[in-house]
This record gives sequence, structure tokens and C-alpha cells, in this order.
Amino acid sequence: MMTTNTLTPEISEEDKLFQFAHPEDHLDIDEREYANYSYVRETLNRFLANKGAVVSLVVIALIVLMAIFAPMVSPYTYYDTNPSITNLPPRIPVLESIGICDGMQNGVNVYAQDGVPGEYHFFGTDGLGRDIWTRVWEGTRISLMIAFIAVIVGVLIGIVYGLISGYFGGKVDIVMQRFTEILNSIPQLVITTLLIVVLKPGLMNIVIVLFLTGWIDMSRIVRAQVLKYKTQEFTLAARTLGVSAKDIIFKEILPNTMPQVVVTFMFSIPNAIFLEAFLAFIGLGIPAPTASLGTMINDGYNAAMTYPYQVLAPVCVLAILMLGFNLFGDGLRDALDPERS
Repeated sequence: MMTTNTLTPEISEEDKLFQFAHPEDHLDIDEREYANYSYVRETLNRFLANKGAVVSLVVIALIVLMAIFAPMVSPYTYYDTNPSITNLPPRIPVLESIGICDGMQNGVNVYAQDGVPGEYHFFGTDGLGRDIWTRVWEGTRISLMIAFIAVIVGVLIGIVYGLISGYFGGKVDIVMQRFTEILNSIPQLVITTLLIVVLKPGLMNIVIVLFLTGWIDMSRIVRAQVLKYKTQEFTLAARTLGVSAKDIIFKEILPNTMPQVVVTFMFSIPNAIFLEAFLAFIGLGIPAPTASLGTMINDGYNAAMTYPYQVLAPVCVLAILMLGFNLFGDGLRDALDPERS
């Protein structure tokens, strides 16, 4: 019986080096690379590389925490007056041992002189005997609350206004843009002051005035982004497939405008804080006894020559807030748009 031997070709050493790759072997590698180079991670890395922005974020967080919790744990309120302890200088437990903030004024221990040697007022007291430490952080809370509410409402109005104006174009865009140009031709400070005079100073009235005048810049930025993206391929494809205008605006175009919206939002907050402080400084702010940074600066300004600490504390907090938000917004802009950095 004859058997046939099947000859199997020998595989050379060079052929062993070349083998077919299986797609399953590279799935994990692709997933890891995609995760490592995602947009969110790259944005976060760019932001963390900006030391100034990171420090400003930490400072803002600390100020917000102090504004929330400092008035709660303070033994004093922002409205109680005590004529027996008026105009006390700052006194801090640890620093007084090294001769700083020790409650001394002209070589006299004012606290012992007024019969309160065991009390501590970190920022001193004002002309009515109110604790400035508590009032500063209460005022910071009020100023931040006014700014955030006004800016959030203004941003929402500006986004919707800009989306409609930019997407539909034509006569709709012309009418809407002429309206914003009329409002923008009048200085914001003039409009704000006139509205406050008509509506009377108050917490809600100030919020209303701030968001009525704070949406114009946001609408222009969003409109410019809509004009850029509404002619892109993904928008034209969605329109060809019969997607409604509402879905194209809010699901296709709006997500691409969010980096610019976030940056504008962050820059709008310090502007709103400063505008509220200015209104309070000229006497159009929140009525007493409620405190804001602007009202405290206004109260301390009259006694600045004799008791400079009464105006120094709110001015420093306001300046740190303004600087912190601007640095944070600048770092956020560079992180979201690396071409600008």
C-alpha cells in the first residue's frame, strides 16, 4: 500500500517575524490612547499647567467658603450694634503676640479701655459697633449671590437671543441686531443707574438691572459662533436629513459654542461684582442693615482717614475677587482654546 507524504513548506526565520495582526489585539491600546488624548483631559492638563489660574481658583474657592461659613460661626451678627465698642482696631489672637493686630491704638489698648479685654474682632468694629469681620463676609456672600444670579439669567437670555439671531438670519437678524446696537450705544452705567433710580434700591431690583444690561455681549459672541457653525458640514447634513431647526440649534450648534460661553460667563462675574459695588458706593446699593462689599466700602470711606482698617478689609476682598476671577477666566480661555495661548 502506497502512502503519499504531504510536503509542508518550511517557514524561514524571516517569515516568522511577519505575522498577521488581529484587530482584537489592539482594542485596548486604541481605547487607552483615546482616553489619554481626550478633549477634557487635554483641557484639564492645559489649565493645570497655568499656575496663576490654579492659584486664582483656589483663592476664589476659599473666599466663597469664607462667605458661606464665616458668618455662621461668628459670635457676632452683621446687623447688631453696640455703641460701647465703636471703632475698635483689629485684634487677632495669634498675631497680637508679635505686635500685629493687637488692638492697640496710639499706644493704648482700646479693648481694655472699653471694658472688653476678652473680645476679638479680626477686622475691628465700625462706627456703630458692628463686627467688620462678619459684615465683610456677609457682604461678600451678598455680592457673589447678586453677581451669579444676574450673570446666569443674563447668559441664558444672551444665548437664546444670539442663537435665534444668528441661525435664522435675514430680517430677523437685522431687527434683533439693531435693537442690541441701540442698547449698546448707551453706556451700561447710565442705564443701570437710571433703572435703579426708577426701581428703587433693593436686592431683587439690582439683580434685575444687572441682567437686563448684561446679556448683550453674550448674545454677540453666541451669534458669531452660530454664523461660523451653521454653514459647517455637520449642520448641513442635519438639515438635509430633515432635523428640525430647534434640534439643530440646541443639539448641534450650541454644544460647539460652550467654550466661548463658559469663558464669557467667567469674565462677566467680576464685571457684575464691580458694578454692584459701584452702585452701592454711590448710595444706590442694598439698603441698611444688609451689607455688601460696596456698602461697606461706602461706609468705611467716610472714616478712612481716621480708621483706615474699616475700608481696607472690604477693598482687599473686592480686589482679590476681581483679580482672581480675571486670572481664572484667562486661564480657562487658554485651556479651552489652545490656539490663543
